[in-house]
Amino acid sequence: MLRRHGLEPLPSHGALVKVFSQLYFGGDPDGPPEAWQGFIREETLLVQPPFFEALGQHGFAWGFVSGAEPASARFVLHQRLGLPRPPLIAMGDAPDKPDPSGLLTLAARLATTELGLDAPLVAYVGDTVADVETVQRARAHHPDQAFVSLAVAPPHLQAAGAGAQRLVYEDHLRQAGADHILANTAQAPELLNHLLS
Repeated sequence: MLRRHGLEPLPSHGALVKVFSQLYFGGDPDGPPEAWQGFIREETLLVQPPFFEALGQHGFAWGFVSGAEPASARFVLHQRLGLPRPPLIAMGDAPDKPDPSGLLTLAARLATTELGLDAPLVAYVGDTVADVETVQRARAHHPDQAFVSLAVAPPHLQAAGAGAQRLVYEDHLRQAGADHILANTAQAPELLNHLLS
């Protein structure tokens, strides 16, 4: 972006990370998250607390496989969503997606059994092609395990006026192998309940 806008010479990677961190965290990224006052407090979230209540009402175990740094992920989960200690695989806990290691580790933990024919369905809700590809690769590692990829457009494409862009994005998710495209994440619990009935 800086190059596109004609900035020369480009700042170092470290300088970019420092400026991004100041804006995103609004405080010391290694300091206490409660003190962060940056954009992380205003970022539009893909899910809201009722989503987790609905999953619980249907008896679904759930957790997170996130590409975010652990501190960022915990801040969003604890401070923004009010989830005190959810199961979480974050950056550094497993290889980056679409490597399925994080998903497989979390799925086995939540299933409390070895993945395979006797394990429950593993559903993964994501908003990127890498999320969909993660499920595809998990299937290749465990062909006897039932997986389902639920894909949803990210929040910025759910805004008014983004309909055409959203359709293109959803087509990319579909081409990557998404089993179901959701209008929003709130649809997931009912869809899963239907798939399991």
